[in-house]
Amino acid sequence: MKFNVFVGAAALALTGTTSVAYAQNVPTVLIDGSSTVFPISEAVAEEFQKDQKGKTRVTVGVSGTGGGFKKFCRGELDITGASRPIKKSEMELCAQNNVEYIEMPIAIDALATIIHPDNKFAECLSVDELKTMWAPEAQGKITNWNQINPKFPDAPLVLFGAGTDSGTYDYYTFAIVGKEHSSRGDFTATEDDNVTVQGVSRDQNALGFLGLAYYDHNKDKIKRVAIRQADGSCVLPSVETAVDGTYQPLTRPIFYYVDKSKADQKHVADYIHFAFNPKNQQALVNEVGYVSLPENIAVAATKKFDMRTTGTHFGGGSKVGVKMEDLVK
Repeated sequence: MKFNVFVGAAALALTGTTSVAYAQNVPTVLIDGSSTVFPISEAVAEEFQKDQKGKTRVTVGVSGTGGGFKKFCRGELDITGASRPIKKSEMELCAQNNVEYIEMPIAIDALATIIHPDNKFAECLSVDELKTMWAPEAQGKITNWNQINPKFPDAPLVLFGAGTDSGTYDYYTFAIVGKEHSSRGDFTATEDDNVTVQGVSRDQNALGFLGLAYYDHNKDKIKRVAIRQADGSCVLPSVETAVDGTYQPLTRPIFYYVDKSKADQKHVADYIHFAFNPKNQQALVNEVGYVSLPENIAVAATKKFDMRTTGTHFGGGSKVGVKMEDLVK
């Protein structure tokens, strides 16, 4: 299977209601949400439909984490993908509509800060340097690279990143700035990571951020930035450094939220069991550039679903350094 966010979205995403999805009497799993989680859902949906031999369909939309939660908390979806935990406002919306949710980590992700391939001076940056770029007070003031570090050239700082409705934006700002959904506003914000890739690849002075999977599928056009750790080492984002925990603070879990009221439907339960089967995790999650769940975590997540354990491990926002085993208890 080739990774193609545009083709995948067009092929899998449908608009409409559950009645439309069942119009041909084929049970349909309705998924929407994060563009970061989309490649996983696309890969799983494709293989699951093959496995079902036409007995079940899956539709996958890309509304962003925030947009997906709005639909999910109105009861319009079976599953929403999220690149951050559910927020308090979304928890309240779900409660208003009597939507209970099962929170499940679907994979491990690392966010990548990216630069133009010809950029030789910003190949390793500290969190403090990144905060200087992205903090709200930088807006209109920090406009040149040499304001980040006097050793950097006197060249314009051009920034690209995830849209403010994106869980990727929320987690990046939380990890780098120290407060979720807090950053300067004068950057090119987009829900389409391909816009960030194109912008950075065309401007030698540009910097952006996106999910590791999007870097991996565009690494001929852009360059990863290593993060300088407390011990002075420079660690690049990769599958390996996400697994061993050395790439901090930009390694995170990404999620499926399942509507408990839909979980008893056989086609939804079958999809979840397929998605969290350890062999499928290894094959499909790794294929699209994320880190698959360790087998014991995938098994525990499935058990959590089977027990219909609802609620969130989080208090309505992101946390750095979360242990995977705590998410599946």
